[in-house]
Amino acid sequence: MAKLRMRTKFLLSMLLISAGLTSTSLLVVQHSLQKQTRKNIESDLQNSVGTFKNFQQERELTLTRSAELLADLPILRALMTAPDAATIQDASDRLWQTAGSDLFVLIDRAGRVVALHTSSPGFTTQMAKASFAKTFNHDAAEHWWFGGHHLYEVFLKPIYFGPAAEDRQLGFLIVGYEIDERVASQVSRIASSQVVFYYADDIVRSTLPLLQESELVRQSSHPGSSAAPEDLRLGDEQFLSESIELAGTGSPSVRLSVLKSYDEATAFLDRLNRLLLALGLAAVALGSALVFLISDTFTRPLGKLVAGVRALEHGDFTYRLEEHGSDEVAELTGAFNRMRGSLLQTQRELLDSERLATIGRMASSISHDLRHSLAAIVANAEFLCESRLSGDQREELYQEIRIAVNQMTDLIDSLLEFSRTRESLRRTQGNLRESAEHAIQTFRSHPERHNVNITVVQTGAVTGWFDARKMERVFYNLLLNAFESLPPEA
Repeated sequence: MAKLRMRTKFLLSMLLISAGLTSTSLLVVQHSLQKQTRKNIESDLQNSVGTFKNFQQERELTLTRSAELLADLPILRALMTAPDAATIQDASDRLWQTAGSDLFVLIDRAGRVVALHTSSPGFTTQMAKASFAKTFNHDAAEHWWFGGHHLYEVFLKPIYFGPAAEDRQLGFLIVGYEIDERVASQVSRIASSQVVFYYADDIVRSTLPLLQESELVRQSSHPGSSAAPEDLRLGDEQFLSESIELAGTGSPSVRLSVLKSYDEATAFLDRLNRLLLALGLAAVALGSALVFLISDTFTRPLGKLVAGVRALEHGDFTYRLEEHGSDEVAELTGAFNRMRGSLLQTQRELLDSERLATIGRMASSISHDLRHSLAAIVANAEFLCESRLSGDQREELYQEIRIAVNQMTDLIDSLLEFSRTRESLRRTQGNLRESAEHAIQTFRSHPERHNVNITVVQTGAVTGWFDARKMERVFYNLLLNAFESLPPEA
């Protein structure tokens, strides 16, 4: 695993702290601004809805007064007594222009549409008759008619022959204004937002671009009329929407949804975030440069101290550090120099002690091996002095003496090799079983060990490269130690 230098740690710490502070600042500022921006958008939406309500009330008041004035005109009463619907249709054209409405309808006492004038084609007599049948029994003064993808807010006014108290009704006058592109654009301009008019679940008019309007149609839900504004995403743009019900408690519902672009309102926030990010990066870069320059004052003496420790690790006790100043690093350098001298003295003492201990262990091992070999020679020599031994027995004792002498010779040769600092191992290809059997034969050469039972167990091949003489000594010492550890009665 790679090790980090102290300067690198300083730089990383500075980077992490600066990045953390910058990120935290960005998040706090972004959250605060987003929260405030959302409040501003919600306030704008409420103001937009209120503005439209005032606009709608003015138009309703204008059309209501217009309908009342037209219904009391003698010419209209006289026109409603005409038997021919075509005559009424032609003659009512000037009255429609006087009313200044987008929709002008006359219905006789039988419920037949005798005159229909619209500012845009597509709304037919059958649609007007069906819409009148739906709204005839409603007590409200204003109603909403929909047909041919045209939406009208209409006002019904009965037409009486004579005073209304006499209840001699000639028919109905219906005037209304259409929710068309002009109205939608006017409301959008006043509200500084996008607007969508709904009739039930159908979009009647919208100022949204075609792609966003198609996305709104594809969505399973549409902006509701909840108290709080709702989030709505159309394509790549985020909106806040607020809706109002225009038809009161009537069915189907007529709604206006005002959509305020959240992305446009927060565009300045993105620019501010980029500015803060640039300032944060500049602060990180400047801080890193300052840390790099300042940390060199601390890390250079520490680097020299680390070099001295590494030299000491490799056994260089002559590497000395120069002390500068009187700060903590200088005190640490002086303590290191004193520790180095103390370690050097301790090492010398340990080497002397280890040298003496090694000589003692060697003398003990040599005396141990020589003692056993000499004991075998003495014992076999005493047996040779007996006159009743046969020639074979004397030959056997002689061979055992010869083996003990060879062991002593090998031991002396090993000491000579060690003193001459030559390679102490003479490896040859051999079989460990043969070395073990030679060691057993040497072990049994002593008269006291003739009857010792030794069993050699071998599993698999035991060949390899080793020093045969030293391996025999290893086996011999193991057997000797095992024999000496046995109790006397064994």
